[in-house]
Amino acid sequence: MEKWLPSLWLDTFDDLLYDELEYDHGDQWTLNFSYSQTDTVTKEERKRGWKVYCHRAYGNFQCASCYKIWPSARVVVLFRYRLRSDQGRGTVIMRPFGQSCRSCNNDVFELCGFSKKEVEHALLRLFSKIRKNCYDEEEEDDDSSACSTRVWTKPHEKSLCEACIQGICSQDE
Repeated sequence: MEKWLPSLWLDTFDDLLYDELEYDHGDQWTLNFSYSQTDTVTKEERKRGWKVYCHRAYGNFQCASCYKIWPSARVVVLFRYRLRSDQGRGTVIMRPFGQSCRSCNNDVFELCGFSKKEVEHALLRLFSKIRKNCYDEEEEDDDSSACSTRVWTKPHEKSLCEACIQGICSQDE
């Protein structure tokens, strides 16, 4: 089973970056993690160029207490990004949201493990948003079905979803 691996996201980001952004635009982009950021962008942050993209992915969770494993097709990954064109640098800050174990009911949010294919799909969607919002390019068609065949999981339990509790989850989309 996949575990939460920041290195998988960092390595995949670096692997895709040149072809997706740097070759055409020359700006250097970095990926960082923040485990407390929200989807709120203040007026001041907007003035400084910050934008938000909320992605829904498929992955597997494992409880650290009872070791139960469960899949979810509604894992929320939040990206905050901006380009500082005067410095030729772009920054992406990512936050994965967790889910709680139904069996333990202990209010501990476990982070999700993702396949490399799922990480690539999330980052390609992010790069498409960056090209549209930072470089005024046309956004590519969102063919989410190309990532994987539809995976059926149990109904989404809002009370166990960290993003739902914070009002960020894209469950109703």
